[in-house]
Amino acid sequence: MFPVPKYMFFTNGVGFHREELRSFELALRDAGIEKCNLVTVSSIYPPGCKIISRAKGIEKIKPGQITFAVMARCCTNEPRRQLAASIGLAVPKDKNLYGYLSEHHGFGQTAKEAGDYAEDLAAAMLATTLGIEFDEDKSWDEKEEVYRLSGKIVTSRNVTQSAVNKSGGYTTVVAAAVLLFS
Repeated sequence: MFPVPKYMFFTNGVGFHREELRSFELALRDAGIEKCNLVTVSSIYPPGCKIISRAKGIEKIKPGQITFAVMARCCTNEPRRQLAASIGLAVPKDKNLYGYLSEHHGFGQTAKEAGDYAEDLAAAMLATTLGIEFDEDKSWDEKEEVYRLSGKIVTSRNVTQSAVNKSGGYTTVVAAAVLLFS
């Protein structure tokens, strides 16, 4: 049986370079997770998992460590193209239940637009498992009221990186929820 992660931290970064792979590596470096052997996983926030700061999370990582992460990534070499990568989180009030993380990446969105979208995705996935009616087309205020009335979702948040490719090279943005076992 595989262990369940005990800690999670959020991070994001951006990289610019004439080579696509180097721009990705620089985005990981900016995010502080370049020394990891990253394994992307799907979107479950483990029950009882503690969210720690980026600084504390990066401290716990050893070079070469196999590191599990929910990651969103977006890259372009189109000049003046806006891009964003975002991870959303929705956590249930009951700490014995699991939550949801969502990955979103896209073009032409601000960090706020991408972050709100990622949060909505995570909240919608969690709401359906908790039996809450959730309408993605409602305004944010209406959704917040659904959360308050249900009493089942305690929080949602996101980490987002956006950028505009100002050069003719590559721009890569990453956002990640990094899962740690100790």
